[in-house]
Amino acid sequence: MLARLTAFAAILLPATSLVAIAEPLTITDITGREVTVDAPADRIILGEGRQIYLLGALERETPFARVVGWREDLLQADPDSYAAYAEKFPELKDLPTFGGFKDGTFDVEQAAALKPDVVLMNLESRAATEDAGYDDKLAELDIPIVYVDFREDPVAHSIESMRIMGKLIGQEEKAEEYIAYVEEQMARVTDVLAKAEFERPSVFVDRAGGYSEDCCMTFGNGNFGEYVEIAGGTNIAKDILPTTFGTLNPEQIIAANPDQVIVTGGQWEAYVPGGAWVGVGPGSDMEAARTKLEALTHRTAMTGIGAVENGQFHAIWHQFYDNPYYFVAVQRIAKWLHPDLFADLDPEATLKELHERFLPVPYRPGYWVSLDEQ
Repeated sequence: MLARLTAFAAILLPATSLVAIAEPLTITDITGREVTVDAPADRIILGEGRQIYLLGALERETPFARVVGWREDLLQADPDSYAAYAEKFPELKDLPTFGGFKDGTFDVEQAAALKPDVVLMNLESRAATEDAGYDDKLAELDIPIVYVDFREDPVAHSIESMRIMGKLIGQEEKAEEYIAYVEEQMARVTDVLAKAEFERPSVFVDRAGGYSEDCCMTFGNGNFGEYVEIAGGTNIAKDILPTTFGTLNPEQIIAANPDQVIVTGGQWEAYVPGGAWVGVGPGSDMEAARTKLEALTHRTAMTGIGAVENGQFHAIWHQFYDNPYYFVAVQRIAKWLHPDLFADLDPEATLKELHERFLPVPYRPGYWVSLDEQ
């Protein structure tokens, strides 16, 4: 019957007015669940606003055309990117916003009223989603949930998450083009290190340093911790923390005496007004960021460590931990750790090219800063 209707529509309508007709598609999401979705999905709820990083890379001309609602985190977590998207796509300001699945503020009835084809969720929200019964409630309404991941294990899951999104919206070719670019850019680090003899400097990744008075949040074997290892360093927390995210106390950091410190930062005025966090990201004030970065060297945890003594103290955009641009962070870290090996590598040029080829908003500098000006 569907085939007959499609053929009939083709007779009645001019070719330029035909649109893709959704058909059931069973995909395997990042958790291994098989989910059947009407695809291409024309009405999507983003369970996290920062998922626009993913969707925008596949539909740069109209990144919000399929979005009928989204979580309100982008404005608070990455206000500069929000502003850039809002300037070019003002319609985003009219999108319904939701609370989070993890904090129990998601409104199922509001979501159902938007008649979504799918709700896109991040992997770290799965337990809370199931504990609160959101999955069952949405299933009763015939609204599927598809999980993707750029945070729990970005190196392993980002490429597959991009493929999942490509299938959901009928942009498989664009997804594969992006994936090929990611692999090419990662190889510019891994291929060099595979052929070189080098010593691995020890690195402490200071997750959101200055965000709170507590010190110090960091990464275990995953996320930025893994970026360090791929880039030719040794993450001092990898054998201490059993999970991706955790905390080291000042004594552990001093005892490890890291050769380099990498602070992740962002514009977090909405969360911690006037905080000591390092404001890096698109369009950031580098002098202000450098001043804040220097202030973080005076914390107890940094007492006498080699990274401070040698000026190997850096800050990088925190959101590289939660988007499919992680390869840029790997390049930047590799150049900090091994400047001689990567003298010809230009991470900023890579980031500019990423924007020019794939992203809906123009490039603006400000994603990293170092005390040694390197």
